[in-house]
Amino acid sequence: MGKTKRYCYGVCLRISIAVNILFSINLYVGGGGGVEISSPSLSWSEKAAVEAEEVAAISCSGHGRAYVDGLIFEGQPACECFQCYGGTDCSELSSECAADANSGDPVFLEPFWMQHATDSAVVISGWHRMSYHYADGTTTSKELENYIRKVHSVVGNAVTEGRYLVFGIGSTQLLSAAVYALSSGNSSSPSNVLASIPFYPMYKEQTMFFKSEDFQFEGDTNSWQSNNSTTNMDVVEFVTSPNNPDGDLKQSVLGGKTIHDHAYFWPHFTPIPAPADHDLMIFTLSKLTGHAGARFGWAIIKDKEVYEKVLEYILIADLGISRDTQLRVLKLLKVAVEGDGKPLFEFSYSKMRSRWDRLTNVFSKSTRFSIQKRHPLHCNFFNETRLPSPAYAWVKCEREEEDDCGAVLQAGKIIGRAGSKFGTSDRYTRLSLIKSQYDFELLIQRLTELVSLENGHSETM
Repeated sequence: MGKTKRYCYGVCLRISIAVNILFSINLYVGGGGGVEISSPSLSWSEKAAVEAEEVAAISCSGHGRAYVDGLIFEGQPACECFQCYGGTDCSELSSECAADANSGDPVFLEPFWMQHATDSAVVISGWHRMSYHYADGTTTSKELENYIRKVHSVVGNAVTEGRYLVFGIGSTQLLSAAVYALSSGNSSSPSNVLASIPFYPMYKEQTMFFKSEDFQFEGDTNSWQSNNSTTNMDVVEFVTSPNNPDGDLKQSVLGGKTIHDHAYFWPHFTPIPAPADHDLMIFTLSKLTGHAGARFGWAIIKDKEVYEKVLEYILIADLGISRDTQLRVLKLLKVAVEGDGKPLFEFSYSKMRSRWDRLTNVFSKSTRFSIQKRHPLHCNFFNETRLPSPAYAWVKCEREEEDDCGAVLQAGKIIGRAGSKFGTSDRYTRLSLIKSQYDFELLIQRLTELVSLENGHSETM
Protein backbone atom coordinates (compact mmCIF):
# COMPACT_ATOMS: atom_id res chain seq x y z
CA MET A 1 0.00 0.00 0.00
CA GLY A 2 2.80 2.42 0.97
CA LYS A 3 4.70 1.55 -2.19
CA THR A 4 1.57 2.23 -4.32
CA LYS A 5 1.09 5.62 -2.64
CA ARG A 6 4.70 6.61 -3.27
CA TYR A 7 4.35 5.55 -6.91
CA CYS A 8 1.15 7.55 -7.40
CA TYR A 9 2.74 10.53 -5.69
CA GLY A 10 5.72 10.37 -8.01
CA VAL A 11 3.55 10.10 -11.16
CA CYS A 12 1.26 12.95 -10.08
CA LEU A 13 4.25 15.13 -9.20
CA ARG A 14 5.81 14.53 -12.61
CA ILE A 15 2.56 15.40 -14.40
CA SER A 16 2.05 18.51 -12.26
CA ILE A 17 5.58 19.82 -12.92
CA ALA A 18 5.34 19.06 -16.64
CA VAL A 19 1.99 20.90 -16.89
CA ASN A 20 3.44 23.93 -15.07
CA ILE A 21 6.48 24.03 -17.36
CA LEU A 22 4.28 23.79 -20.47
CA PHE A 23 1.95 26.46 -19.06
CA SER A 24 4.93 28.75 -18.44
CA ILE A 25 6.22 28.18 -21.95
CA ASN A 26 2.82 29.01 -23.40
CA LEU A 27 2.43 32.09 -21.21
CA TYR A 28 5.85 33.62 -21.85
CA VAL A 29 6.57 32.35 -25.34
CA GLY A 30 3.27 31.52 -26.98
CA GLY A 31 0.53 33.86 -25.86
CA GLY A 32 1.65 36.28 -23.18
CA GLY A 33 -0.70 39.20 -23.72
CA GLY A 34 0.37 40.07 -27.27
CA VAL A 35 4.08 40.55 -26.44
CA GLU A 36 6.08 38.13 -28.57
CA ILE A 37 9.31 36.85 -27.10
CA SER A 38 11.78 35.09 -29.34
CA SER A 39 12.81 32.47 -26.73
CA PRO A 40 12.64 28.93 -28.13
CA SER A 41 10.33 26.37 -26.54
CA LEU A 42 11.92 23.69 -24.39
CA SER A 43 12.85 20.47 -26.13
CA TRP A 44 15.85 18.43 -24.97
CA SER A 45 16.09 20.27 -21.64
CA GLU A 46 12.46 19.72 -20.64
CA LYS A 47 12.98 16.21 -19.22
CA ALA A 48 16.01 17.37 -17.23
CA ALA A 49 14.05 20.34 -15.85
CA VAL A 50 11.16 18.11 -14.79
CA GLU A 51 13.56 15.68 -13.10
CA ALA A 52 15.37 18.46 -11.23
CA GLU A 53 12.15 20.09 -10.03
CA GLU A 54 10.66 16.74 -9.03
CA VAL A 55 13.65 15.77 -6.88
CA ALA A 56 13.91 19.25 -5.32
CA ALA A 57 10.25 19.02 -4.30
CA ILE A 58 10.79 15.92 -2.13
CA SER A 59 10.38 17.23 1.42
CA CYS A 60 12.31 14.62 3.45
CA SER A 61 10.19 15.85 6.39
CA GLY A 62 12.14 19.11 6.24
CA HIS A 63 15.17 17.37 7.77
CA GLY A 64 17.04 16.22 4.69
CA ARG A 65 17.51 16.63 0.94
CA ALA A 66 17.08 14.44 -2.11
CA TYR A 67 19.41 14.91 -5.06
CA VAL A 68 19.37 14.03 -8.75
CA ASP A 69 22.68 12.18 -8.28
CA GLY A 70 21.61 10.51 -5.03
CA LEU A 71 20.76 6.88 -4.29
CA ILE A 72 17.43 5.39 -5.38
CA PHE A 73 15.14 3.68 -2.85
CA GLU A 74 12.09 1.79 -4.08
CA GLY A 75 12.26 3.57 -7.40
CA GLN A 76 12.43 7.06 -5.89
CA PRO A 77 15.39 9.35 -5.05
CA ALA A 78 16.39 8.63 -1.45
CA CYS A 79 16.51 11.31 1.23
CA GLU A 80 19.91 12.20 2.64
CA CYS A 81 19.17 13.14 6.23
CA PHE A 82 20.60 16.00 8.24
CA GLN A 83 22.64 15.30 11.34
CA CYS A 84 20.61 13.67 14.13
CA TYR A 85 17.78 12.59 11.80
CA GLY A 86 17.19 9.21 10.17
CA GLY A 87 14.58 7.02 8.53
CA THR A 88 13.54 6.86 4.89
CA ASP A 89 11.94 10.32 5.11
CA CYS A 90 14.31 11.77 7.77
CA SER A 91 11.51 12.00 10.34
CA GLU A 92 13.27 10.05 13.11
CA LEU A 93 15.13 12.30 15.56
CA SER A 94 17.95 11.16 17.83
CA SER A 95 17.56 13.37 20.90
CA GLU A 96 20.98 12.44 22.33
CA CYS A 97 22.84 13.53 19.20
CA ALA A 98 26.05 15.55 19.62
CA ALA A 99 26.47 18.95 17.99
CA ASP A 100 29.09 18.39 15.27
CA ALA A 101 30.94 21.70 14.87
CA ASN A 102 34.10 20.20 13.40
CA SER A 103 33.56 20.75 9.68
CA GLY A 104 33.94 24.06 7.83
CA ASP A 105 31.06 23.12 5.53
CA PRO A 106 29.45 26.50 4.62
CA VAL A 107 25.85 25.27 4.33
CA PHE A 108 24.53 28.38 6.10
CA LEU A 109 24.15 29.98 2.65
CA GLU A 110 21.81 27.29 1.30
CA PRO A 111 18.62 29.31 2.02
CA PHE A 112 19.92 32.19 -0.12
CA TRP A 113 20.36 29.92 -3.13
CA MET A 114 16.93 28.36 -2.60
CA GLN A 115 15.51 31.88 -2.73
CA HIS A 116 17.42 32.46 -5.99
CA ALA A 117 16.70 29.10 -7.55
CA THR A 118 15.67 30.48 -10.93
CA ASP A 119 18.73 32.64 -11.52
CA SER A 120 21.26 30.14 -10.19
CA ALA A 121 20.06 26.96 -11.89
CA VAL A 122 22.22 25.43 -14.62
CA VAL A 123 21.16 23.08 -17.42
CA ILE A 124 24.03 21.33 -19.20
CA SER A 125 23.58 19.64 -22.55
CA GLY A 126 25.08 16.21 -23.13
CA TRP A 127 27.51 17.73 -25.63
CA HIS A 128 28.55 20.73 -23.55
CA ARG A 129 32.29 21.49 -24.01
CA MET A 130 33.47 17.94 -24.65
CA SER A 131 36.90 19.24 -25.73
CA TYR A 132 39.89 19.61 -23.43
CA HIS A 133 40.10 23.28 -24.44
CA TYR A 134 38.05 26.38 -25.12
CA ALA A 135 38.04 27.90 -28.61
CA ASP A 136 41.10 30.02 -27.79
CA GLY A 137 43.13 26.92 -26.95
CA THR A 138 43.18 27.57 -23.17
CA THR A 139 41.50 25.70 -20.32
CA THR A 140 40.08 28.86 -18.76
CA SER A 141 36.70 30.51 -19.37
CA LYS A 142 37.40 34.16 -20.18
CA GLU A 143 33.85 35.13 -19.24
CA LEU A 144 34.29 33.52 -15.82
CA GLU A 145 37.58 35.35 -15.40
CA ASN A 146 35.77 38.61 -16.18
CA TYR A 147 33.16 37.89 -13.49
CA ILE A 148 35.79 37.03 -10.90
CA ARG A 149 37.41 40.39 -11.53
CA LYS A 150 33.97 42.00 -11.34
CA VAL A 151 33.10 40.45 -7.97
CA HIS A 152 36.38 41.69 -6.50
CA SER A 153 35.69 45.15 -7.91
CA VAL A 154 32.19 45.18 -6.41
CA VAL A 155 33.37 43.99 -2.99
CA GLY A 156 36.62 45.96 -3.02
CA ASN A 157 38.63 43.18 -1.38
CA ALA A 158 41.39 42.58 -3.94
CA VAL A 159 43.30 44.36 -6.69
CA THR A 160 42.97 42.44 -9.98
CA GLU A 161 43.96 45.04 -12.58
CA GLY A 162 47.11 44.02 -14.39
CA ARG A 163 47.18 40.66 -12.56
CA TYR A 164 47.03 37.09 -13.84
CA LEU A 165 44.34 34.62 -12.76
CA VAL A 166 44.70 30.84 -12.38
CA PHE A 167 41.83 28.50 -11.53
CA GLY A 168 42.26 25.51 -9.23
CA ILE A 169 40.34 22.66 -7.63
CA GLY A 170 39.35 24.70 -4.61
CA SER A 171 41.97 26.77 -2.84
CA THR A 172 43.50 23.49 -1.65
CA GLN A 173 45.17 22.71 -4.97
CA LEU A 174 46.29 26.30 -5.42
CA LEU A 175 48.02 26.36 -2.02
CA SER A 176 50.18 23.46 -3.13
CA ALA A 177 50.74 24.99 -6.57
CA ALA A 178 51.84 28.26 -4.96
CA VAL A 179 54.41 26.51 -2.75
CA TYR A 180 55.77 24.78 -5.84
CA ALA A 181 55.94 28.06 -7.77
CA LEU A 182 57.73 29.98 -5.00
CA SER A 183 60.13 27.26 -3.87
CA SER A 184 63.79 27.38 -4.79
CA GLY A 185 63.72 24.32 -7.03
CA ASN A 186 67.04 23.37 -5.46
CA SER A 187 66.98 19.96 -3.78
CA SER A 188 70.29 20.59 -2.05
CA SER A 189 68.81 23.64 -0.31
CA PRO A 190 65.01 23.24 -0.08
CA SER A 191 62.75 26.18 0.69
CA ASN A 192 61.43 26.46 4.26
CA VAL A 193 57.62 26.65 4.37
CA LEU A 194 56.27 28.52 7.41
CA ALA A 195 52.98 29.67 8.92
CA SER A 196 52.12 31.57 12.10
CA ILE A 197 50.45 29.63 14.91
CA PRO A 198 47.54 28.96 15.00
CA PHE A 199 47.59 28.01 11.31
CA TYR A 200 45.34 26.14 8.89
CA PRO A 201 46.36 22.44 9.12
CA MET A 202 46.42 21.90 5.35
CA TYR A 203 49.60 23.99 5.00
CA LYS A 204 51.54 21.44 7.01
CA GLU A 205 49.67 18.37 5.81
CA GLN A 206 50.07 19.08 2.09
CA THR A 207 53.70 20.15 2.30
CA MET A 208 54.63 17.01 4.21
CA PHE A 209 52.44 14.68 2.14
CA PHE A 210 54.06 15.55 -1.21
CA LYS A 211 57.56 15.03 0.22
CA SER A 212 59.20 17.29 -2.33
CA GLU A 213 62.96 17.69 -2.39
CA ASP A 214 62.46 21.38 -3.16
CA PHE A 215 60.54 22.45 -0.03
CA GLN A 216 59.90 21.35 3.56
CA PHE A 217 57.53 22.45 6.32
CA GLU A 218 59.38 24.12 9.19
CA GLY A 219 56.49 25.13 11.45
CA ASP A 220 55.76 28.43 13.19
CA THR A 221 57.02 31.62 11.54
CA ASN A 222 57.81 33.48 14.75
CA SER A 223 59.66 30.58 16.39
CA TRP A 224 61.66 29.95 13.25
CA GLN A 225 62.57 33.63 12.91
CA SER A 226 63.92 33.79 16.47
CA ASN A 227 66.27 30.89 15.75
CA ASN A 228 67.33 31.63 12.17
CA SER A 229 68.49 34.38 9.89
CA THR A 230 66.46 34.83 6.71
CA THR A 231 69.42 36.45 4.96
CA ASN A 232 70.86 33.24 3.57
CA MET A 233 67.81 30.99 3.70
CA ASP A 234 64.98 30.51 1.24
CA VAL A 235 61.58 30.91 2.91
CA VAL A 236 57.95 30.68 1.75
CA GLU A 237 55.47 32.12 4.27
CA PHE A 238 51.74 31.44 4.44
CA VAL A 239 49.78 34.50 5.55
CA THR A 240 46.13 33.71 6.32
CA SER A 241 43.87 36.73 6.57
CA PRO A 242 41.31 36.43 8.07
CA ASN A 243 43.02 33.63 9.93
CA ASN A 244 41.65 30.13 10.25
CA PRO A 245 40.84 29.37 13.10
CA ASP A 246 40.61 32.69 15.03
CA GLY A 247 39.51 35.16 12.32
CA ASP A 248 42.31 37.70 12.89
CA LEU A 249 43.53 39.83 10.00
CA LYS A 250 47.16 38.76 9.63
CA GLN A 251 50.22 40.33 8.00
CA SER A 252 53.50 38.85 6.84
CA VAL A 253 56.11 38.37 9.58
CA LEU A 254 59.12 37.90 7.32
CA GLY A 255 58.14 40.11 4.39
CA GLY A 256 59.67 37.83 1.75
CA LYS A 257 57.97 35.30 -0.53
CA THR A 258 54.41 35.01 0.74
CA ILE A 259 51.21 33.19 -0.13
CA HIS A 260 48.26 35.26 1.05
CA ASP A 261 45.33 32.95 1.75
CA HIS A 262 42.21 35.14 1.62
CA ALA A 263 39.58 32.39 1.71
CA TYR A 264 37.55 34.29 4.34
CA PHE A 265 38.21 37.85 3.15
CA TRP A 266 34.54 38.55 2.33
CA PRO A 267 32.09 41.01 3.97
CA HIS A 268 30.08 38.36 5.83
CA PHE A 269 33.17 37.24 7.78
CA THR A 270 35.18 40.42 8.21
CA PRO A 271 35.05 44.17 7.55
CA ILE A 272 36.83 45.00 4.27
CA PRO A 273 39.10 47.96 5.16
CA ALA A 274 40.88 48.11 1.79
CA PRO A 275 41.57 45.94 -1.26
CA ALA A 276 44.28 43.32 -0.69
CA ASP A 277 47.26 44.08 -2.91
CA HIS A 278 49.83 41.29 -2.68
CA ASP A 279 51.97 39.40 -5.15
CA LEU A 280 50.09 36.10 -4.76
CA MET A 281 46.57 35.89 -3.33
CA ILE A 282 44.29 32.87 -3.15
CA PHE A 283 40.47 32.85 -2.91
CA THR A 284 37.88 30.08 -2.90
CA LEU A 285 34.27 29.84 -4.03
CA SER A 286 33.28 27.80 -0.96
CA LYS A 287 33.55 30.71 1.46
CA LEU A 288 32.16 33.26 -1.01
CA THR A 289 28.95 31.51 -2.11
CA GLY A 290 28.99 28.41 0.10
CA HIS A 291 29.49 25.95 -2.78
CA ALA A 292 32.28 23.88 -1.26
CA GLY A 293 31.21 20.87 -3.33
CA ALA A 294 31.97 22.70 -6.58
CA ARG A 295 35.69 22.55 -5.68
CA PHE A 296 36.72 25.84 -7.27
CA GLY A 297 39.27 28.46 -6.30
CA TRP A 298 41.45 31.05 -7.97
CA ALA A 299 44.82 32.70 -7.52
CA ILE A 300 45.56 36.35 -8.33
CA ILE A 301 49.21 36.71 -9.27
CA LYS A 302 51.34 39.77 -10.05
CA ASP A 303 54.54 38.20 -11.44
CA LYS A 304 54.33 36.51 -14.85
CA GLU A 305 56.98 33.89 -14.05
CA VAL A 306 55.19 32.84 -10.86
CA TYR A 307 51.88 32.77 -12.78
CA GLU A 308 53.36 30.47 -15.41
CA LYS A 309 54.69 28.07 -12.76
CA VAL A 310 51.33 27.93 -10.94
CA LEU A 311 49.57 27.36 -14.26
CA GLU A 312 52.09 24.66 -15.17
CA TYR A 313 51.31 22.85 -11.91
CA ILE A 314 47.54 22.96 -12.56
CA LEU A 315 47.86 21.80 -16.18
CA ILE A 316 50.18 18.92 -15.37
CA ALA A 317 48.05 17.83 -12.41
CA ASP A 318 44.61 18.07 -14.03
CA LEU A 319 44.68 19.68 -17.51
CA GLY A 320 42.79 22.57 -15.99
CA ILE A 321 39.46 22.75 -14.17
CA SER A 322 36.25 20.99 -15.23
CA ARG A 323 34.39 22.97 -17.89
CA ASP A 324 31.10 21.99 -16.23
CA THR A 325 32.34 23.46 -12.94
CA GLN A 326 33.39 26.69 -14.63
CA LEU A 327 29.91 27.04 -16.15
CA ARG A 328 28.25 26.57 -12.78
CA VAL A 329 30.59 29.03 -11.06
CA LEU A 330 29.91 31.61 -13.78
CA LYS A 331 26.17 31.28 -13.16
CA LEU A 332 26.65 31.68 -9.39
CA LEU A 333 28.88 34.74 -9.71
CA LYS A 334 26.34 36.42 -12.00
CA VAL A 335 23.89 36.17 -9.10
CA ALA A 336 26.54 37.22 -6.57
CA VAL A 337 27.16 40.57 -8.31
CA GLU A 338 23.49 41.42 -8.78
CA GLY A 339 22.55 44.66 -7.02
CA ASP A 340 26.27 45.40 -6.50
CA GLY A 341 26.51 42.33 -4.28
CA LYS A 342 24.11 43.67 -1.66
CA PRO A 343 21.52 40.83 -1.73
CA LEU A 344 24.12 38.09 -1.18
CA PHE A 345 26.32 39.86 1.35
CA GLU A 346 23.50 41.44 3.35
CA PHE A 347 21.91 38.01 3.66
CA SER A 348 25.15 36.25 4.62
CA TYR A 349 26.35 38.98 7.00
CA SER A 350 22.96 39.08 8.73
CA LYS A 351 23.20 35.32 9.31
CA MET A 352 26.74 35.49 10.71
CA ARG A 353 26.10 38.57 12.87
CA SER A 354 23.03 36.91 14.41
CA ARG A 355 25.01 33.76 15.17
CA TRP A 356 27.80 35.73 16.81
CA ASP A 357 25.33 37.74 18.89
CA ARG A 358 23.81 34.55 20.25
CA LEU A 359 27.17 32.83 20.74
CA THR A 360 28.61 35.84 22.60
CA ASN A 361 25.58 35.91 24.87
CA VAL A 362 26.15 32.27 25.87
CA PHE A 363 29.89 32.70 26.55
CA SER A 364 29.34 35.95 28.47
CA LYS A 365 27.82 33.82 31.23
CA SER A 366 30.87 31.58 31.51
CA THR A 367 34.18 31.81 33.34
CA ARG A 368 35.10 28.26 32.36
CA PHE A 369 35.25 28.99 28.62
CA SER A 370 36.26 32.02 26.56
CA ILE A 371 36.30 32.90 22.87
CA GLN A 372 38.50 35.19 20.79
CA LYS A 373 38.32 38.98 21.13
CA ARG A 374 36.81 40.80 18.16
CA HIS A 375 37.74 44.37 17.26
CA PRO A 376 35.61 46.74 15.16
CA LEU A 377 36.90 47.99 11.82
CA HIS A 378 35.46 50.20 9.10
CA CYS A 379 34.07 48.14 6.22
CA ASN A 380 34.25 49.91 2.88
CA PHE A 381 31.72 47.53 1.33
CA PHE A 382 28.98 48.22 3.88
CA ASN A 383 30.30 51.73 4.57
CA GLU A 384 30.08 51.26 8.32
CA THR A 385 32.24 50.32 11.29
CA ARG A 386 31.38 46.89 12.58
CA LEU A 387 32.71 43.80 14.35
CA PRO A 388 34.05 40.82 12.41
CA SER A 389 31.81 37.73 12.31
CA PRO A 390 34.35 34.94 11.76
CA ALA A 391 33.48 31.51 10.44
CA TYR A 392 34.76 29.87 13.62
CA ALA A 393 34.69 30.31 17.37
CA TRP A 394 38.18 29.77 18.86
CA VAL A 395 37.27 28.40 22.28
CA LYS A 396 39.67 28.25 25.22
CA CYS A 397 39.17 26.21 28.38
CA GLU A 398 40.24 28.51 31.22
CA ARG A 399 40.48 26.01 34.09
CA GLU A 400 44.07 24.94 34.65
CA GLU A 401 43.22 21.27 34.98
CA GLU A 402 41.23 21.21 31.71
CA ASP A 403 44.08 21.13 29.22
CA ASP A 404 42.13 19.08 26.64
CA CYS A 405 39.29 21.40 25.74
CA GLY A 406 38.03 19.13 22.97
CA ALA A 407 37.46 16.34 25.49
CA VAL A 408 35.63 18.74 27.83
CA LEU A 409 33.33 19.87 25.02
CA GLN A 410 32.80 16.33 23.79
CA ALA A 411 31.62 15.34 27.24
CA GLY A 412 29.00 18.03 26.74
CA LYS A 413 28.01 16.51 23.36
CA ILE A 414 29.92 19.05 21.27
CA ILE A 415 32.43 17.99 18.63
CA GLY A 416 35.08 20.54 17.65
CA ARG A 417 38.55 20.51 16.11
CA ALA A 418 41.50 20.27 18.52
CA GLY A 419 43.96 23.13 18.90
CA SER A 420 46.90 20.80 18.20
CA LYS A 421 45.61 20.47 14.63
CA PHE A 422 46.42 24.17 14.25
CA GLY A 423 49.89 23.89 15.78
CA THR A 424 48.92 25.09 19.24
CA SER A 425 47.71 23.74 22.60
CA ASP A 426 44.71 21.46 22.98
CA ARG A 427 43.48 23.94 25.56
CA TYR A 428 41.91 25.49 22.42
CA THR A 429 39.18 24.04 20.20
CA ARG A 430 37.69 25.38 16.96
CA LEU A 431 33.90 25.36 16.58
CA SER A 432 32.34 25.87 13.16
CA LEU A 433 29.59 28.48 12.90
CA ILE A 434 28.87 28.12 9.17
CA LYS A 435 26.93 24.88 9.00
CA SER A 436 23.14 24.68 8.61
CA GLN A 437 20.71 26.54 10.85
CA TYR A 438 19.75 23.27 12.51
CA ASP A 439 23.41 22.49 13.26
CA PHE A 440 23.87 25.93 14.76
CA GLU A 441 20.72 25.66 16.90
CA LEU A 442 21.93 22.33 18.28
CA LEU A 443 25.36 23.82 18.99
CA ILE A 444 23.83 26.74 20.90
CA GLN A 445 21.62 24.32 22.85
CA ARG A 446 24.57 22.14 23.86
CA LEU A 447 26.75 25.14 24.77
CA THR A 448 23.95 26.63 26.86
CA GLU A 449 23.55 23.34 28.72
CA LEU A 450 27.30 23.10 29.33
CA VAL A 451 27.66 26.69 30.55
CA SER A 452 24.65 26.34 32.84
CA LEU A 453 26.43 23.54 34.70
CA GLU A 454 28.95 26.09 36.03
CA ASN A 455 26.25 27.50 38.29
CA GLY A 456 24.82 24.13 39.18
CA HIS A 457 21.50 24.58 37.44
CA SER A 458 20.00 24.23 33.97
CA GLU A 459 19.04 27.20 31.86
CA THR A 460 16.71 27.33 28.91
CA MET A 461 17.85 28.90 25.66
